[in-house]
Amino acid sequence: MNKKAVCIISGGMDSALSAKMAQNEGYEIIALHFNYGQRTQAKELECFRKIAKDVDAKKSYEIDLGFFEQIGASALTDKSIDVPTGGVEEGVPVTYVPFRNGIFLSIAAAIAEKHSARALYIGVVEEDSSGYPDCRESYIEQMQKAINMGTKEETNLEIKMPLVSLKKSDIVQKSLELSVPLQDTWSCYQSEGKACGVCDSCRLRLRGFKNAGEVDPIDYA
Repeated sequence: MNKKAVCIISGGMDSALSAKMAQNEGYEIIALHFNYGQRTQAKELECFRKIAKDVDAKKSYEIDLGFFEQIGASALTDKSIDVPTGGVEEGVPVTYVPFRNGIFLSIAAAIAEKHSARALYIGVVEEDSSGYPDCRESYIEQMQKAINMGTKEETNLEIKMPLVSLKKSDIVQKSLELSVPLQDTWSCYQSEGKACGVCDSCRLRLRGFKNAGEVDPIDYA
């Protein structure tokens, strides 16, 4: 009986590396992606499909969550709120999607329970993240407790977050070491053709490559 892991894969660099690490640890991968009305939804989906193929996912789920647009309150899902391009914001950025990871983990837990998966991988990064409260290690640990309290006794899921304490430059280096197809990942918050290079996510990514002494293989505007 193969040990299985549900990997939440956004199409970005962090979740691609997280899934590759799960594969290297001998898990059979169940790939999970969410379309939630984000600005770069089509591009992220295209990247997810390539990453899922790269990690030889045995099963893939592409889940549509239209209600995030209805809730809005984030520059990623509400087109009337501009994606900030001026660098560091104070407090929780306007690109934070309310309780997104909590909702993602809940759905991932349901899929994991269905497949009797042992682990659930999420590519959250605490130190270099944009200050999102749902990327904190302490929060994910509490979610694991809550999920295991609300599922069958034999489910007993472990939520793994192998990148949580890494810097972006570490993530770039580790991805290159493990042959993660970085050319098939997308980080930009606002463009789907060429990455904008100026949103928070592009800045973090570019800085990670620069600090690692490497060149980013994707195109920038």
